[in-house]
Amino acid sequence: MKIITWVFAVFLVLPSLFRTGASSILDFRQAFPIVEPDSGHTKLRLARAGLEAIERITTPVAAVAVIGPYRSGKSFLLNQLLSLSCDEGFGVGHMRDTKTKGIWVWGIPIELVINGVKTSVFYLDTEGFESIGKSNVYDDRIFALSTVLSSVLVYNLPEMIREADISRLSFAVELAEEFYGRVKGQDIAFEPANLLWLIQRDFLQGKSVNEMVEEALKHVPNSDGDKNIDKVNQIRDSLAIMGGNSTAFSLPQPHLQRTKLCEMNDHELDPDYIMKREQLKELVASIIRPKIVQAKPLNGKDFVLFLEQILEALNEGEIPSAGSLVEVFNKDILERSLKLYNNGMVKIILPLSEEAFDIAHEGLREVAIKAFEEQHFGRRHANKSIEKLHYEIDKVHRNFILANEYKSSKLCEGLYIRCEEYMDKLQVLRLPSMAKFNAGFHQCNQSFEKECVGPSKTIYEKRMIKMMGKSKSLFIKEYNHRLFNWLVAFSLVMVVVGRFIIKFVLVEIGAWILFIFLETYTRMFWSAESLYYNPVWQFVVATWETIVYGPILDLDRWAMHVCIIVLLLVLYWRCYGRWKHSSHWSLPMYTNLKALRRSE
Repeated sequence: MKIITWVFAVFLVLPSLFRTGASSILDFRQAFPIVEPDSGHTKLRLARAGLEAIERITTPVAAVAVIGPYRSGKSFLLNQLLSLSCDEGFGVGHMRDTKTKGIWVWGIPIELVINGVKTSVFYLDTEGFESIGKSNVYDDRIFALSTVLSSVLVYNLPEMIREADISRLSFAVELAEEFYGRVKGQDIAFEPANLLWLIQRDFLQGKSVNEMVEEALKHVPNSDGDKNIDKVNQIRDSLAIMGGNSTAFSLPQPHLQRTKLCEMNDHELDPDYIMKREQLKELVASIIRPKIVQAKPLNGKDFVLFLEQILEALNEGEIPSAGSLVEVFNKDILERSLKLYNNGMVKIILPLSEEAFDIAHEGLREVAIKAFEEQHFGRRHANKSIEKLHYEIDKVHRNFILANEYKSSKLCEGLYIRCEEYMDKLQVLRLPSMAKFNAGFHQCNQSFEKECVGPSKTIYEKRMIKMMGKSKSLFIKEYNHRLFNWLVAFSLVMVVVGRFIIKFVLVEIGAWILFIFLETYTRMFWSAESLYYNPVWQFVVATWETIVYGPILDLDRWAMHVCIIVLLLVLYWRCYGRWKHSSHWSLPMYTNLKALRRSE
C-alpha cells in the first residue's frame, strides 16, 4: 500500500519538476503581497509572490490603489469594485488590528481598452494609516509608494475630510508639482496619479462631496503665524491648482450592520449604494490611464522594475521625499547627458593647447546641460540633479585635463630629446661650421615651437631655451679651437702634398707660411684666443665657412666623397696628366735629378 502511495506521489510531482519556464504560482485568482514591512515596521521590502502575478502581464498595465485610515473599509471597497466576495477577494478584518500589511495586489487584472490600447488594470490594497505599532515614516512610505505606482489614487475617507487628511497629501502634491510642469503640453513622461476623493458617509443630506472638498481646500486664517497651518494652506493652494487632476465622489454606506457586510449579497445591500458603486466603477474606468514612465508604457516586467527602483529610493532616506524620486527619474537622463559629454571629449585628438581644450570642454558642457534641461524631470528638486551633472562633468573634465597634460608632456619630451640629440650631433661635426650649427639650431627650435602643444609647452620651452643656449655656448667655445687644429693639420698635409705628391713649390711654400703663422702667432701672444680677434683670422673663418657649408654643398656630409674624388684626380694627374701637360705647365716644379743626369 505504501509503495502505491509513493508511486502516485511521484506522478503528481514529476510534471511540476519538468515544467520549464512555468510560474511557481498555480492559481492567480487571489490576493498577493507585493510590498511588505520589514521586521522593524519602518521600511518596506519586496514580496516575490505578488511580483510574479504582475510580471507575467505583457500588455500595458495600470494600477488603482486605495489608501486611507485603517478600519475604513478599503479591502471591502476593492472587493466590491472587483465584484468579489470577501471569501475569495482581499481579506477583510473586523478586529481592531489591521488585516492588510504593506501593499497587496489582486492576481487577475481587469482588461480594459483605453484609447484603443488593451490595458491590464491592477487593484492595490494598502495598509491603513495610523494603525497601532507603526511609525509615521512607515505610513509616509506606504502613501508615497502608492502615489507613484498608481494611475488612480483613491483616497478612501469615512464621513468627512480632516486636517490630517490634507496634510498627508503633501507628498502627492509635491510630486505632482515636480512633474506637472514637465508633462504639461508635452509627451507624457511621468504623470502623477489622478486623485479620487472617495467619501463614505451614513447621511447624504447637507453639503455635496464637491462642496466638502472645496471647503476643505479653503485657506484657514493664520493670524498667529503657525507654521503647521501655513504648510497645510500651501498644500491646499497646490491641490486647488491641481484641480484638473482630482475628482470627488460620495458613496453611501452599504448597510447599517457593517460587521456583516461580507455575509450579504447585493440584493441585501442598500440600492443607493449599489447604484453609486456601479457609477464609481465607471468613473474609475474613465479616468484611468496606462502607466507611462519616460514616454514608455510599462508592461508587467517594466512595472516591477519600476517598483524596485522607487522602493529603493524611498528606503534610502529617513523620510521619503519627492526630491529622492526626482533623482531616480533623472538618473538615466543624467547618465545619457554625461555620456554625450564624454563621447565628445573622447573624439578630441589630444594634446591641445589650454585655450583650445577649454573651448572644446565648454562647448560640450553646454551641449550636455542643454540635453539634460530639455529632458529632465522636476522643477524644484531637479536642481540637485543638475548640480550632480555639473559635478560629474567636472570629474570627467579633470580626467581629460590629466590626459591632455600627460600627452602634451610626452609629445614635448620627445621633441625636446630629439632636439637635444641633434644639438649633440652638431657639437661633433667633422668639419665645424657656425653656419651649419645656426641653421640646425633654428630648424630644431622652429620644429619644437610648431609641434609641441598643450599645457606642458611652457615648461619645455624654458628647458629648450636653457639647453640650446648651453649647447650654443659650448659650440662657440670649441669652434675656434677645432678650426685652429684643423688648419694646423691642413697646413701639414698640404706641405706633404706639395712636396711629395704634386710637387708644387708654391703649394708647399704657402702651406709652410700658414703653419708658421699659426704656430708663431699663438706663441708670441701667449694664447690661441688672442688669434681669434685678429682680422686675418676673421677672414680665414669667413673663407672656411664659405667652403665648408653653403646652400648647395655641405662639405661635412660629402667630405669623404670629395677626398676620394680629389685623391683619384691627383693620382690620375700624377700618373698620366703631368706628362701630357709638363711642357705647358707654368708653375715651378721639383725636377728629377736622376733623369736630368741621364739626359746629359
